[in-house]
Amino acid sequence: MRYLPHTAQDRREMLAAIGAASVDDLYRDVPHSARLGGLVDLPRHQGELAVERDIAGLAAKNRPAGSMASFLGGGAYRHHVPSSVDHLIQRGEFLTSYTPYQPEVTQGTLQMLFEFQTQVALISGMDVANASMYDGATGAAEAVLMANRVTKRAKALLSGGLHPHYREVIETYGRWSGFSVKAAAADVSGVEDLASRIDAETSCVVVQNPSIFGRIHDYAALAAAAQNAGALLVVVVTEAVSLGLLKPPGEMGADIFVGEGQSIGNALNFGGPYVGLFATRDKYVRQMPGRLTGETVDADGRRGWVLTLSTREQHIRREKATSNICTNSGLCALAFCIHLSLLGEDGFTRLAQINHAHAVQLAEKLGGVKGVSLVNDSFFNEFTLKLPKPASEVVERLVDKGVLAGVPASRLWPDQPDLANHLIVAATETNTEAEMDLFARSLAEVL
Repeated sequence: MRYLPHTAQDRREMLAAIGAASVDDLYRDVPHSARLGGLVDLPRHQGELAVERDIAGLAAKNRPAGSMASFLGGGAYRHHVPSSVDHLIQRGEFLTSYTPYQPEVTQGTLQMLFEFQTQVALISGMDVANASMYDGATGAAEAVLMANRVTKRAKALLSGGLHPHYREVIETYGRWSGFSVKAAAADVSGVEDLASRIDAETSCVVVQNPSIFGRIHDYAALAAAAQNAGALLVVVVTEAVSLGLLKPPGEMGADIFVGEGQSIGNALNFGGPYVGLFATRDKYVRQMPGRLTGETVDADGRRGWVLTLSTREQHIRREKATSNICTNSGLCALAFCIHLSLLGEDGFTRLAQINHAHAVQLAEKLGGVKGVSLVNDSFFNEFTLKLPKPASEVVERLVDKGVLAGVPASRLWPDQPDLANHLIVAATETNTEAEMDLFARSLAEVL
């Protein structure tokens, strides 16, 4: 413990104060299978230059999405982010401004979050949005907790079209927060009767649009069925660009909207950091998790911004906190806000149209390959193909031809052999016709 100042006596006194016999007692809730039995298998200490070389060598083994024709999707999408976005978010006033514990001092940050909330409410068709969350998956789990508070019930019903990573996060929350989760099996056909499964214990129904398989749904009838049974409808959107073209959740009657905002202003970044979007109806605003920035005036009548309804764990009334999420991914929210502002309403719609057009073009090319069939009867910029052989094998072989072909369904549902031949493919504005032709040509060769 060369970097820690505590003596052996210090540690004994601290352990005695909390009633622990040893440091190991602090980890008794961690399963033994998750504990290391010795040192991490890494080289011993080296000089800075040697470490830089080793790290660079490891990084060179990765294949970034921008290094070849990429058609990856499945909840994270490659879009063009204007250089002005990064330029602006790296200004010192924004880059070093962390979570506003003394919010009124950071009027610039609060104004940005107010604009961000306005944007999220507009594109989702909802009444009020919060000032962002960690990411879409934890936002979905927070939506279930919120529904439980509103309805005084404790069972969530999940669609089979919900991203399995989102399902797993919700299940983890449920395990430790005391609510049950009933998840429908993944069904590539998109036909599921969730309304008939709603009962008196159901707090919410969680669906995704477009679904993980890319299929588009109108959940208006399901919203009505849920609400008639005293439950809430939560609509998840993992591809934020789709909101520029598709019917927004608010117009479907959703009670809570949850989104992943990565597509707008934020690069893929090997999985994060991302930014969660969250919006709801006015009548539920006091149960909404996270921060809420409000507009006010000061003693001299000048316009200003404040954090409002802040029943959070590090603020007042913490015993009534609606969330234990401790940050709002503020810099990622700023990137989202700047990018969407640069696009404007017309630009956002145009971007969505281009995405859909590219996906239609790609689907036609790939659907023409012998042995390949398009599963979807509707899609935005992502769809599912059925191949004549396991998709995971095909994807590996296509990498050698310079194509990141998509996400094999078997990676998301390893225990469902009926999905082994299914491949989830996405096309965005970044994909060229030459890349699509390469994909189709290479797929035909591999098959």
